[in-house]
Amino acid sequence: MTQKPRRLAAEWLNAAPLRELLAALDSGGEEARVVGGAVRNALLGLPVGDVDIATTALPEEVKRRAEAAGFKAVPTGIEHGTVTVVADKQPFEVTTLREDVETFGRHAKVAFGRDWRRDAERRDFTINALSVSRDGTIHDYVGGLADLDARRVRFIDDPERRIAEDYLRILRFFRFHAAYGEGEPDPAGVAAAIAARAGLDGLSRERVRMELMQLLVAKRATATLATITEAGLLQQVLGGVPLVASFTSLVKLEGELAPVPDAVRRLAALAVSVTEDAERLRERLRLANAEYERLMAMADRWWAISAYATEGAGRELLYRLGRGRFIDRVLLAWARSSDGAADEHWRALAALPQRWTAPVFPLKAADLLARGLAKGPRLGAALAAAEEAWIAADFPLDPAALSAIADAAARVA
Repeated sequence: MTQKPRRLAAEWLNAAPLRELLAALDSGGEEARVVGGAVRNALLGLPVGDVDIATTALPEEVKRRAEAAGFKAVPTGIEHGTVTVVADKQPFEVTTLREDVETFGRHAKVAFGRDWRRDAERRDFTINALSVSRDGTIHDYVGGLADLDARRVRFIDDPERRIAEDYLRILRFFRFHAAYGEGEPDPAGVAAAIAARAGLDGLSRERVRMELMQLLVAKRATATLATITEAGLLQQVLGGVPLVASFTSLVKLEGELAPVPDAVRRLAALAVSVTEDAERLRERLRLANAEYERLMAMADRWWAISAYATEGAGRELLYRLGRGRFIDRVLLAWARSSDGAADEHWRALAALPQRWTAPVFPLKAADLLARGLAKGPRLGAALAAAEEAWIAADFPLDPAALSAIADAAARVA
């Protein structure tokens, strides 16, 4: 008995401009379908981001049809068969069906084709190889629907061969499991990843960083990182011993306090104890300057933070660090303490930015110049001393207190 095809009922599939673009491409002997992540996420009831399209039409024909329909066509990856069509300010990547001729990782040789099955079989995971026609008919050539139903991430065909085509698929396998899978990762995939681990060393640092950062904020990141650590793969990526318990505690805190999961903060919890760790990760993962600076700020004396310090000490720390770095360092210290997420003292400290806003230091150089100081190093030192005295006095703003602080700083200078 032939199984009735499953259909996807999604408003976005029938909404302009996607509807109009598919109509232009899916006619005159050519076929076009939505493929990949958009189909996967729609079936899982998750938000749909970028919508990618595959077609039997060659790139030049795609460009001709798109422009004839009034859309802008940009040959962003023409050698790989990809044309980006901009319709109503929304970009769609349209790629001609492909078949692998030879595989050399990221430098695989491909040929354009018209066989939907062969195009699906060259992709990485079964759940990423689904396609949907514009009438909503779902096409599955590799068991992706069953794997979606089972919340299972599985390589297409032989895992070792798929990984050898691109060793980044080791990290992608675990990242996709953390995002979409349930239970233990597919054993065949884990075994293939361990066997091919040496291939990780040849990957660009930027690509490794991209996958790791997405993995860190995935839904099941904690359990997946534990698996990767047991397999010896995470140590290889980080160049050091991962602090999985610290990471787990931070994730729990984020869940209790409801901030948006933050990849850089989670990376610090996982891999940063001292500033040297931040420096190593900067080189190993080719971190952006802003990411590196945040890691350095979190590594700097996080262990000196105590939830039992005075309110004044908390305000001083918030003033010196600023709101973002204060929250980073407090959460890191809390995650590494013996106290749980319900601890009222840590909660009060973490909530300090909600009840107190650090003021701007109100004294200026002009205030000290008016008291007889000349421009030069002594003026700068006196202003710095005045700021320290102002902080020690718990940030007074009344004119009398500020005048007394300025007088004292001018006398000492």
